[in-house]
Amino acid sequence: MTDQTATSPRTIGVGLISVGWMGRLHSRAYRAVPDHFPELGIKTRLVVAADPVPEARAQAEERLGFERTVADYHEVLADPEVDVVSICSPNFLHAEMAIAAAEAGKPFWIEKPMGRYASDSRRIASAVDAAGIVTAVGFNYRNAPAIAHMKQLIEEGAIGRVTNVRGALLADYSSDALAPLTWRFERERAGSGVLGDLLSHGLDLAQHVVGRIGSVSATAETFITERPAPGTGIVDRSAPGTGELKPVENEDYAALLMRFDNGAIGIMDSSRIMRGPRAEYALEVYGTSGSLRWDFQRLNELEVCLDSSNPYGYTTVYMSPGHGEFHRFQPGGGTGMGFDDLKTIEAARFLESVVTGKQVAPSVADGLVAAQIVEAAEASIEDGRWHDVPARA
Repeated sequence: MTDQTATSPRTIGVGLISVGWMGRLHSRAYRAVPDHFPELGIKTRLVVAADPVPEARAQAEERLGFERTVADYHEVLADPEVDVVSICSPNFLHAEMAIAAAEAGKPFWIEKPMGRYASDSRRIASAVDAAGIVTAVGFNYRNAPAIAHMKQLIEEGAIGRVTNVRGALLADYSSDALAPLTWRFERERAGSGVLGDLLSHGLDLAQHVVGRIGSVSATAETFITERPAPGTGIVDRSAPGTGELKPVENEDYAALLMRFDNGAIGIMDSSRIMRGPRAEYALEVYGTSGSLRWDFQRLNELEVCLDSSNPYGYTTVYMSPGHGEFHRFQPGGGTGMGFDDLKTIEAARFLESVVTGKQVAPSVADGLVAAQIVEAAEASIEDGRWHDVPARA
């Protein structure tokens, strides 16, 4: 990095790999960090973006403000002006790119699932350990102020001993049977279906607020077994496919029973073909003295029941300054934060990890934990038995 004076902001050079929706979101989040987290004392500079698609590279320069673009991601990792890297590519490229970033000594922020399989995630974690770098994994729902408030209440004992947990990650983004068969439906390129794509978020959230999941029992099903092949060029997954029907190779729906190390019992299910829910990513935690409920579709609300004698049941608490990082985005309760704000917090946690050398953001170790729960769930789907989740090393 370029030397800075004691009073001037430290400039962080950013490299981006893959300029899709998530890559654009990462780029906006980096730009927003100095405004919302001024105490970090940093400026972000969008140096270079890599994407093999010319139209995507043009977007990176014209819309996002990157100084230059390249087709080969290795050029991003070799660039001495790049201090941090965002990896926003499809799942099947994650391990290759993350390991290369670690070997180049570049701290990286990677989206989940971190790898197609737990074996990919283990290779990434080993490379990061060898390099001694800080990292971040895209578990952005941790950053919702309602989740921060939920975690605080549980830790303070407000709901007593946690007895059971319910989670649901229900979406309709693949409910159209004529939507094209993209890489997300191929086992070799995506790994699992909703287990890694959606449930990994819920599993991470449950562990974040309740504690470690020690064992799981699971079932899954593929309900739309064939999809038409896509056309050429950039695929719009909302447009119907035009090619011949090909088999879907991973699950549309999965359900898990979970046992937590602290004695709590959990149940969680997920679907990508559900009709009705658009993005119902919900977490409910019940205890001996009360319960807490949150749904991403009502991002800025937490349902709270802390008094068993309350005849009205739940009270809706609207997020406001004092709840998580809400104060950085809105001045008063009732004015809502959005999804992009959660990614800005995530970017800030990553950059704080980089400038302090201390792991603040969810790391590849957390990504590996989620992958190992998915691996145990897949083993259970195969043999119908409970499977233990390996303890974190």
